[in-house]
Amino acid sequence: MRIEFKSAESRATAPLLRQAPARPRARLGLRRRRSPGERLLEALADLAQGKATVLSHTESAWASVTFAGTRHRVVLEFRGAEGVEAGECFIAFLPEHEFTLPGQLVADAAVVEVDHQLEPPVLRVTTELLLLEEG
Repeated sequence: MRIEFKSAESRATAPLLRQAPARPRARLGLRRRRSPGERLLEALADLAQGKATVLSHTESAWASVTFAGTRHRVVLEFRGAEGVEAGECFIAFLPEHEFTLPGQLVADAAVVEVDHQLEPPVLRVTTELLLLEEG
């Protein structure tokens, strides 16, 4: 699985998980621990059937009297007829999807904006997700 990022200025792509510079842990063969945001992007890519490109991802701290967590806003782009079809399924299934993120509970997942272009077929989906820390 690979998620690509596209900036507004250039349409250059880069892998989601970049290799960190060699550290003592890496030299010992230990893997870098992925953040909840990275795990969330991987879960969204799976739900998007690998057909989405991440255009942007923002994360901000969130807290209430009883809970703490993070709010995520993710903009995905689906291209081509196959991609748009996967995007439509993504829109339908996201609100009820059961995420499994270690140490995190997805309390809310919503599609907040959809932009559809017919020629060439492109679907942009903006989502907002609230992750709460378990425990």
